Amino acid sequence: MTIDARTLLPIAERAVSIASDIIKTKTPGVVTAKGDRDMATEVDYAVEHAVREFLSRETPEIGFLGEEEGVSRMGDGLMWALDPLDGTANFLHGIPLCGVSLGLIDKDMPTLGVIDLPFLDIRYTAAEGASAQANGSDIRVSDARELETAIVAIGDYAVGKDAHERNRPRLALTQELAARVQRIRMFGSAAIDLAWVADGKIDANIMLTNNPWDTAAGVIIAREAGAAVVDLDGSPHTMSAHATIAASPKLIADLVELIAEAPKATRHNQRTAE
Repeated sequence: MTIDARTLLPIAERAVSIASDIIKTKTPGVVTAKGDRDMATEVDYAVEHAVREFLSRETPEIGFLGEEEGVSRMGDGLMWALDPLDGTANFLHGIPLCGVSLGLIDKDMPTLGVIDLPFLDIRYTAAEGASAQANGSDIRVSDARELETAIVAIGDYAVGKDAHERNRPRLALTQELAARVQRIRMFGSAAIDLAWVADGKIDANIMLTNNPWDTAAGVIIAREAGAAVVDLDGSPHTMSAHATIAASPKLIADLVELIAEAPKATRHNQRTAE
């Protein structure tokens, strides 16, 4: 199926408005454990159900993937990808850094994204070939040129099975960034990380993961705002990528090099200490 993603943006915004109303008006309710230190609230499920039902009526030909209940409908090459409440831990603790993220994936590439941060009253939107916007105004990635002046957000550390091993490269990366960049930030929401790269509030974002519900919307918003978005090896980011690195284009090469060198530098420092 071939479709101009811009024609679906009003539908996506209506879906996200439904989600945001639920997030703003409902309490977390029962918390369901999904694994070690990983959880979902009643709000997560309520949002996913409501958005899935709305989109199944409005776009029955398009598939649907939600974080909480997986694929509930297959489409002809097109798939909605929803994180019903990105930043659940923040939401549970009353931290306003959370929201809903809805992307449209065409085969392996995102072509539309809407991210709404209901407690901050900000909505980010973009569609392929259209400008990225925040509350209806065009936004642009920062013009940062050097790591030493950059604010870089990093994704959450891993939890669950094998978290200790999976956090080794994350901790190594944090150590190397701390020695090179102006400041490191961890907001606890992939959607915010990517949207704020697009909006120039931060200069780069590094996530050593790539779940479609986490990244689809943010990647297209960042790209349409002028950000470079790549995988670990610097190749263009897709939904099959191993990681998600978004930044001012002038920083990307240095970031990719730093990420590759971080584990080596940590091993060298350990040997020297011994």
